[in-house]
Amino acid sequence: MRLLIQRVLSASVRLPGGERRSIGPGLAVLVGIGSSDDEAASERLAEKAANLRIFSNEEGKFDRSLLDVRGEALVVSQFTLFGDCARGRRPDFTSAAPPAKAEPLYRAFAQALARRGVPVQTGEFGAAMQVELVNDGPVTIWIDSERL
Repeated sequence: MRLLIQRVLSASVRLPGGERRSIGPGLAVLVGIGSSDDEAASERLAEKAANLRIFSNEEGKFDRSLLDVRGEALVVSQFTLFGDCARGRRPDFTSAAPPAKAEPLYRAFAQALARRGVPVQTGEFGAAMQVELVNDGPVTIWIDSERL
């Protein structure tokens, strides 16, 4: 499982039907599910994201987590995080999990984050969406479950 986490002042996703889901300060989390991922990876990464100390304290040092600042999370599925661009000009997505496997794990990640006390908004799995955000810092962190 791969997360691309951005610390944001605000973020929103517009769904195909026009519905807009948004958050205030917190994290925009793009979630890619790999073919070898399981529910344990969802739990580990939710714990990591909720407690990752990337919010500044009074001295400007990264010392606070999403839970500490009572931030929100916008969680959006992003299979393209598994795009392999090593050969040719077209990314190869064969290491991404198929939708039947990926969707439940994406939902499990969002639910695990919510169980930890984070207010969560989600995109729509598999849909073409428009994501808008105001990156704070900018701060962008990449986490891969295979490296934890």
